[in-house]
This record gives sequence, structure tokens and C-alpha cells, in this order.
Amino acid sequence: MNPGDRVRVERAGVTNEGVLMPSTTADYLVIKRDGGYNVGIEREDAEVDVLETDVYDVGDEGEGEDSSVVEFDDDLPTIALISTGGTIASTVDYRTGAVTARFDAEDVLRAVPDLAGRANYRGRVVANILSENMTPEIWRDLAAAVHEEIEAGADGVVVMHGTDTMQYSAAALSFMLDTPVPIVFTGSQRSADRPSSDNVMNAVCAVEAAKSDAAEVMVCMHASESDDVCALHEGTRVRKSHTSRRDAFRTIGAKPLGEVDYDTETVSFRRDYAERGAATLDIAADLADDVELVKFTPGMDPAAWDYLEGKSGVVIEGTGLGHVHTDLIPRIEELVDDGAVVAMTSQCLEGRVCDRVYDTGRDLLDAGVVEAGDTLPETAKVKLMWVIANTDDPVGAMQRSLNGELTEQSRPWT
Repeated sequence: MNPGDRVRVERAGVTNEGVLMPSTTADYLVIKRDGGYNVGIEREDAEVDVLETDVYDVGDEGEGEDSSVVEFDDDLPTIALISTGGTIASTVDYRTGAVTARFDAEDVLRAVPDLAGRANYRGRVVANILSENMTPEIWRDLAAAVHEEIEAGADGVVVMHGTDTMQYSAAALSFMLDTPVPIVFTGSQRSADRPSSDNVMNAVCAVEAAKSDAAEVMVCMHASESDDVCALHEGTRVRKSHTSRRDAFRTIGAKPLGEVDYDTETVSFRRDYAERGAATLDIAADLADDVELVKFTPGMDPAAWDYLEGKSGVVIEGTGLGHVHTDLIPRIEELVDDGAVVAMTSQCLEGRVCDRVYDTGRDLLDAGVVEAGDTLPETAKVKLMWVIANTDDPVGAMQRSLNGELTEQSRPWT
């Protein structure tokens, strides 16, 4: 039997039927089932029947060194591809059939041949993690890597990132970098071994966005369940809003900044953006690591917040306009008295906090809470980490927009 043959494998009372795929180890068979998923099966004690030969053209993984070589074209822009891991940079662990983050940036080019001819590429790996393992230290490394690539002449940067924490990382780079070129985060909700994978379209659209005139930190992901348009979200206003849909990301409080048409390869924007070359490249990558994001829920024990003692910053996800139980207000006042910056956001996501309407809100303001307006809770945490480390007035900074995270408040009465 050879890769590409259709086989039936029986082992331990379980039968799997599909196309035999290349395996990285002699101890396991890899079968692509009809549903599109791969499964790894131990060879030992497995009974294999070849049902049909050469039903699928399967080449050996990594076959030929030329497959990862990208020729330089003076007429094309240079895009830096930076990998941090995640599903878009994942492959199948043939011991288990599970998806694992193993690709480096060169593998992404090999895995997405549609990227060829669009740009010259430079690839580097900052991390090789699933995004739930993201840390502020990796954000610092990522910001430094992006800064180095732009300084070296990259016309745009695409960051391959897991989707679960992409919004945090996009926000972090929005605050840490002044950029004269586009910085585009992209990922995929479904791995390349699945028929419904979104990795190719998202990667292609991200490269087109990185070639555009918008010198913004953006997130580029499917705009709908169809394979037609990718949305471009501002890095400080985006949120993952669905666990598994390909169009999981939303710009909160507005429509996306722009979009990329996959078929026509055109990039369009619906509102103002920072133009390419307008900003001078700069980096301020310091972060206060001791900042926490906490969620208030009815009935919670005030002692649950005891671990916040000694923190330099706390972001609270309050209810409605920005409220917590009155029993928690003395604890908040203690944190402020100890030097912490305590910022209030809302669990509602849409709309802004206003602690001047009800008695609880006024008591919170008296305790020293800072209103973060309509800043998203996740963005507020990253912003507070940055302003504590990089500004002389973090309280004031949390109340004004630095990179589009806080929209202008309508004041018709003024």
C-alpha cells in the first residue's frame, strides 16, 4: 500500500476507511476519512485492506527543497510573515490525529501556495504556541520582531496567530508600536486538514491588506461563512464572538474598518485610517505584568478579590453602566489607596460605562474608580498594562483614546 490508496483499517474493534496519507513515523498509519478529518492509527495489530490504488495524488510532506524557496522579485513588495503558532500554523500530530502547532513561517508558505507571486516574503518564528499560552513576554518579543522587520524594509507585516487570544495581542501591538506600514493579524478557525478550512483565504487576504495603504494594526478574518470577503478589524475594537464559526470576529460598536474581496483581490475601507508612511516607526514595549481583569457576578464572595492586593492595576467587568455589589466598594477603595489604578468596563460590550447615573456608580467614583468608556474589557487590560509602564498619568490615559480603543462620546447638550 502507498499514500493515496483507499484503505480500510481495523484495529481493536474499530474500523476506519479513507485515503492513506504520508506519516512522519513508521509506528502510525494516517487515514484521511471521508469527512475530511485525519486520524492516526497504531500499525501494530492493525489489519489493512487496500480497496483502491492511487485514488488521490499525495506527495511526501516536505518533498523537495525547492518547495520552500521563494524567489525575490524587485517589482513586488516585501511582506514579513511572523509566526506565533495557532491553527493557521498547525499540522496533524500523527501519533494521535490531533492538531498541534508545529509549522514555522516557511511551512506556511509551502502550505498556502496561493501566496506565491503576491509579494516577496521574509519569515520568522517568534513563538510556536497555541494562543491560550500567550504571555506578555511573548508580546514584547513579537513587538520587537515586528519593529525589526519594518526597520529592515518590510512593506507590511502579517502575524500568524491563534484566534483565542488574537484580540489581546492585536491590542498590545496597537499600543506598543507606532507603525508606518500595515500590521495584519490573521489565523484560522479550522485547520488545513478540514475541507472547510479558512486558512488559505485568511492568509491571502491578510497579505493583500498588508500591501494596502492603511498603516494600522488590524485583524483579518472571514467576514461571513462564505469564502468571498475578509473583514479588517481595528486591533483595539475587535473581539472573538463565536467559538467555531469562520466569521467569529466582530468589530464592537461599529462596522469593520475595511474588507478584502477574495475574488477580485481588492482592499477597501469604510472610514479614515492612518496612511502608509505617515507615522515614524517607534516602539515602547514595556508592560506592567501585574494587571488583572476581573468579572463581577451576583453573589460573589468579596474575598475572591483578595488576590488583587499589591497589583498595580485592575480592570473590572461590571454590570450595565459599570456596577458591582456595594459590598465590594470598600475593597476597591483599599486597592486604590494602595496605589492601584482601578478601571471600570462593562460586560455589555456595546455602549459605554457611566457611573454618574445611580448611587452605586457615584460611590464607585468616590472610591477612585476610573471610567474606561466603551473600551472593551480585554483591550482595557492590555491598555492599562501599557499606560502604567509608559505614561506619567495612567488614570488620565485610560479616559482618552490612544489608538481607537475609546470612541468619542456624544455630548449633544454641550
